[in-house]
Amino acid sequence: MSDHLSRDISTSRRRWLAGAAAIAVGASSGIGAREAAAAADEYQPQGGVNHSIVHWCFQKHWDVEGTCRVAKQLGCKSVELVAPQHFDTLKRHGLACAIAGSHSFTQGMNNPKYHAMCLEILRKSIDASAAAGVPTVITFTGFAQDAGEPAGGKHADLSKLPKNPTVISPEDGIKHCVAGFKQIIGYAEEKKVNLSLEMLNSRVDIEMKGHPGYQGDHIDYCLEILRQVGSPRLGLLFDIYHVQIMDGDLITRVKQCRDFINHVHTAGNPGRGELDDLQEINYPAVMKAIVDVGYKGYVGHEFIPTRDPLAGLREAVIKCDRPAAT
Repeated sequence: MSDHLSRDISTSRRRWLAGAAAIAVGASSGIGAREAAAAADEYQPQGGVNHSIVHWCFQKHWDVEGTCRVAKQLGCKSVELVAPQHFDTLKRHGLACAIAGSHSFTQGMNNPKYHAMCLEILRKSIDASAAAGVPTVITFTGFAQDAGEPAGGKHADLSKLPKNPTVISPEDGIKHCVAGFKQIIGYAEEKKVNLSLEMLNSRVDIEMKGHPGYQGDHIDYCLEILRQVGSPRLGLLFDIYHVQIMDGDLITRVKQCRDFINHVHTAGNPGRGELDDLQEINYPAVMKAIVDVGYKGYVGHEFIPTRDPLAGLREAVIKCDRPAAT
């Protein structure tokens, strides 16, 4: 047998085994056979962008174990926003959890009524994150109107608010957020865990695609809170999808926020779908700006799949990784 033919057979055998193994993985972790076979075509990021998968977007398709296997196939370094009981699963796969959850986005720091609750939840999440080596915990301003309790992070139905709900002015919202975060930021500093305040859009009235009533719905508003707290451990979750809807001018906004961004999320707009050519955000250009300002943290892919989730994730990783390859 010639050396050339031997190499061809060996290569074909490796590919077949990789495909078979991927299909076997799919059978055991909820990944479909077609998706699992496609996952055997691994993509190795070029470096410069630390990709992460936001699990809630894909939990209808894969459990945490299955999402970890997909992350490894796509060269992602993290699966994020999973409960602490899954941290060991991520470690077993050699993955990080880029950012951990905490209190809901409806009841946040802008309302003193919820300070005690938020602070207790944040402290527990900081403790769990510090113990597991999770670098960052998410946090939110909350709604300008009292969304009632408990909402548990679900989309608030503003039509079901109390007849005379408490309405928090923008100025009071900042004041209350600053007061609340100053009660916890010292603890985060002590534990060496970051807090990341997420800006969310308030224009889109579709569950988990927008959050009408959310007070921290503009970059400048969130930055004012961060400046007044004045700790390097409290930063901005720059969600490209939400920023595009509310403020646009993405590359300029990235440069404006360069000293505050400590986490990034992606999704296509409109619709919070895939990062494909049918949506309006020029992801390679935006990601180049993020890399150029020196951001070295994680980029969490947080789109809601409308088709093959694995193909969409692979597309997102490749499209956002281009700046590192140029």
